[in-house]
Amino acid sequence: MLLIVDLLFFFLMDVIGESPMCQIYGTKGLPQFSKEGDIIIGGIFSFHQNPVTVSPALTINPGVIQCEGLEIGELQYAHTMMFVIDEINNSTDLLPDVTLGYRIFDSCPSIPLSIRSSLNLMNPYRNKEGLCNKFSSIYAVIGDTTSTSTIGIARTLGPFNIPVISHSATCACLSDRRIYPSFFRTIPSDIHQSKALAKLVKHFGWTWVGAIRTNNDYGNGGMATFLEAATNEGVCVEYSVAIYRTDPRETFLEVVDIMRKSTSKVIVAFADATDLDVLMKELYAQNVTGLQWVGSEGWITYRYFASLENYAVVQGAVGFAALNAYIPGLQEFLTNSRPSRTPGNQGLVELWETIFQCSLSSERGIYPRDYVSVCNGTETLHGVKTRFTDVSDASLMNNVYKAIYAVAHALSMLFNCKEGHGPFENNTCADRKNVQPWQVLHYLTQVNFTTKTGENVFFDESGDPVARYALVNWQLDNTGYIKFETIGYYDASWPEGQQFEMKVGVRAIWAGESHEVPHSICSDSCLPGTRRAFIKGKPICCFDCIACAEGEFSNSTNAVKCEKCAPEYKSNEERNHCYLKSIEFLTFTELMGIMLVTLSFFGTLSTFAVSLIFFCQRHTAIVRANNSELSFLLLFSLSLCFLCSLTFIGRPSDWSCMLRHSAFGITFVLCVSCILGKTTVVLLAFRATVPGSNMMKWFGPTQQRVSVLALTLLQVLLCAIWLAINPPHPFKNTNYYSEKIILECALGSPLGFWAVLGYIGILAILCFGLAFLARKLPDNFNEARFITFSMLIFCAVWITFIPAYVSSPGKFSVAVEIFAILASSYGMLFCIFFPKCYIILFKPQYNTKKHLMSKGTLKAL
Repeated sequence: MLLIVDLLFFFLMDVIGESPMCQIYGTKGLPQFSKEGDIIIGGIFSFHQNPVTVSPALTINPGVIQCEGLEIGELQYAHTMMFVIDEINNSTDLLPDVTLGYRIFDSCPSIPLSIRSSLNLMNPYRNKEGLCNKFSSIYAVIGDTTSTSTIGIARTLGPFNIPVISHSATCACLSDRRIYPSFFRTIPSDIHQSKALAKLVKHFGWTWVGAIRTNNDYGNGGMATFLEAATNEGVCVEYSVAIYRTDPRETFLEVVDIMRKSTSKVIVAFADATDLDVLMKELYAQNVTGLQWVGSEGWITYRYFASLENYAVVQGAVGFAALNAYIPGLQEFLTNSRPSRTPGNQGLVELWETIFQCSLSSERGIYPRDYVSVCNGTETLHGVKTRFTDVSDASLMNNVYKAIYAVAHALSMLFNCKEGHGPFENNTCADRKNVQPWQVLHYLTQVNFTTKTGENVFFDESGDPVARYALVNWQLDNTGYIKFETIGYYDASWPEGQQFEMKVGVRAIWAGESHEVPHSICSDSCLPGTRRAFIKGKPICCFDCIACAEGEFSNSTNAVKCEKCAPEYKSNEERNHCYLKSIEFLTFTELMGIMLVTLSFFGTLSTFAVSLIFFCQRHTAIVRANNSELSFLLLFSLSLCFLCSLTFIGRPSDWSCMLRHSAFGITFVLCVSCILGKTTVVLLAFRATVPGSNMMKWFGPTQQRVSVLALTLLQVLLCAIWLAINPPHPFKNTNYYSEKIILECALGSPLGFWAVLGYIGILAILCFGLAFLARKLPDNFNEARFITFSMLIFCAVWITFIPAYVSSPGKFSVAVEIFAILASSYGMLFCIFFPKCYIILFKPQYNTKKHLMSKGTLKAL
């Protein structure tokens, strides 16, 4: 059909180039309604539903195509156009010095007839030949009702920049400005309707639906957009089938069988009423009822489709329709309408003869019927119940109303243009005596006005209005009349999630005459604490629910996956939220902490006691032996060793973590350095007794102090490097236990820790070796053997510490480290000092220089 349009277009242009005379191209079709004026607005409506079939070989001129099946609603649209034009002409507000006229043609609907009507509008019918002073006498065209016919009209008039404004064509394809540069509409595009239908299904919680569409551009395009939008909204489609009115009955029976066997309880039908009507008859015959239908504007408010038989199948259907509105004076205009027998204005004759069962001609009716009586001229629509005067559903009439006013406002801007401020070349305005359609087209893109009902009208860059719909519901009143009750509204310009507004005080009727919203889901929702496990081979709306594992949670319905709790948290039994784990560390108040603190203080007090004894006996031989200064320094370092264990108890912090390890490393090096000095003194003292030896002068008291200081400063340097590069710090360890957090001191740099500990170990082994060599040197009180025992205990403790520390979990590793510190400190204190204290306190007779210098007496002890 589009090929026909292109051929007609080129033929028309060719003829124009050959002759300056006005010629009628196509057929001499007369309009159904017409009125002269300064500015003519065209109209194309489908006054009849069924064109009489012509030769498929295209051998018959389309001009002889006849139509049958009067569509009263289309007459309403035409008369609404006439009413609005009269209203504007009778007003001085908008176009005070301009009279609007109209020419309205029938499209049947048929693409050839739509194109014929378009050509007739561009080439007005004249009874006499005359010069062509202008190409077209129309400046805009209103129509058509169906998208298919409108496509043909828009393609025909588009190359001539004649605006086409449809009140009902919703095909998304018409928004393509490259193909339809002059098209506008006052009804939202199907792309908006499809997305709105997906949001509507989601709004009522229907995630498992079936889909039916008309097998044409309208249905296929609309359904494709719906399926995409439904996927984005999380709605699954169980099946999607196409139907067409000319399909064989077997096709409809297959669709009925699919619907009967499906588990979805909601059906989205993006279809024309004519196609759906055939399916309804089969569903009714096989008693497939009780399903919730969701409809597109293609059928949801079509009155001729709303029969009681169809209502039995789709009762409670919901869908989108154009917003209804009250147009003041329209019903009176329709009621006062009367037919005319003037050629070019006979559009109301067939309706009149049908209503009053009479003929307007004494010879034969304009539309042949078996009527015998002749209309007497007194017939009137007042008091006659007919659909023609029923404006209860004026949604599409309101769209016609807005379309005419859009053209009027565009003309008003055109005529009110101020010279020098115009939109055209060199800021010029249009010539008011020679207005061109393309100039009207320009101003239509800038139209923005508010109707008497408060509705704002403007067009976007594609010629589409803002998507606003009324949500209608099929209901049956007490008289058995099917009404399309408005139960809510949808506005795409409202914020996401707030685009629906349900009408207060109106109760919806759902499938099965229920007042409760039906459910249509493939699987029940997964509650918080569980997650969806999708079933292979089925849509994402079909799933099993699996409880979250320990340490995971989901706090929303239908969670796709369980989220892991943060390391410091754990999930509750219901697995729907996480709460903070209990934090564990070695405290002063627990039994283990109390015992270790007690041992630490006892060791410190014991050290102080020994120091006091040594201080009181500082002039005695046993104290002065082996450098009493090192002994006091050793006792001081041992007290620090006992006290540094306290830094390992309590809540770890930055300062306590750094203090505990550095204090431990430095105090122990100081302690072992003192012991190493004492051991070296013992060895050198006996070497000094050899004749000619002067070794003691090389390791006198000064050298001993320097050696202890140097060895200790080296450890201080190691600790400083460790703390500067990567110091120990508090660390929440969640690896040992899943239900609690171990708050401990991380080493920071493991290399630093093991360097500090290794340095202590090297000094201890060196000390042990020297003491072992000096253990059998002759002396009544050879201190080397006691140092050997202390170092043996020291090394045994710390060698055992390593595997115990690594394998102990949580706070027990801290307890192991404290125990190792205390055990090694006690070992050195007992082995080195208690024998001396025993002699001082209980064997004072041996605490003499003479006795210490004699041989063999020590064994008596």
